[in-house]
Amino acid sequence: MTDARLHAPSVERNRDPILAVLRPQLDGVRSVLEIASGSGGHVVHFARALPAIRFQPTDPDAAARASIDAWVAEGRVANVRPAMALDVTAQPWPAIEAQAVICINMIHISPWAATLGLMRGAAQLLKPGGVLFLYGPYRRAGAHTAPSNAAFDQDLRQRNPEWGIRDLEAVAEAAKAEGFGTPIIEAMPANNLSLIFRN
Repeated sequence: MTDARLHAPSVERNRDPILAVLRPQLDGVRSVLEIASGSGGHVVHFARALPAIRFQPTDPDAAARASIDAWVAEGRVANVRPAMALDVTAQPWPAIEAQAVICINMIHISPWAATLGLMRGAAQLLKPGGVLFLYGPYRRAGAHTAPSNAAFDQDLRQRNPEWGIRDLEAVAEAAKAEGFGTPIIEAMPANNLSLIFRN
């Protein structure tokens, strides 16, 4: 039997710092939708740490969904639902109950249309006071926050011209257009940021 689990080294590095920022934002939350769950490493880690919350992972890629389910099965994590196919640009999203939406490391490795779809779908899904949590690298005031981010951005754009590190201000404006407030911004290791929006 083949092992469907995918391994993302960045998950090992960033999951605890993300959890530390995420935990107080999810106080009282009982259901979370994760967008672009990738390998599944984040959702399994968060679910173990936050057993009172039910997590719904999603990814448009079949191999990623298989990996998520394999990690959940291997870890015997009871509060994670089977991974669901979800393309953020396809509106409306499936009927899902969630009080928070989390999206880690998607915005810079997807077309800008995916960011707009994320904002639109999250705004339609979340009730007032809901949480939209984003994590990844961003430019601020039109400039990269570190030389490593500039090099990463160049690499991304060479791989796909529609990808690239986004301006934080543009992301915040896209969120505002869908009814979200000004984000809380938390500096993270390796020149990343956490953005916390509420509608």
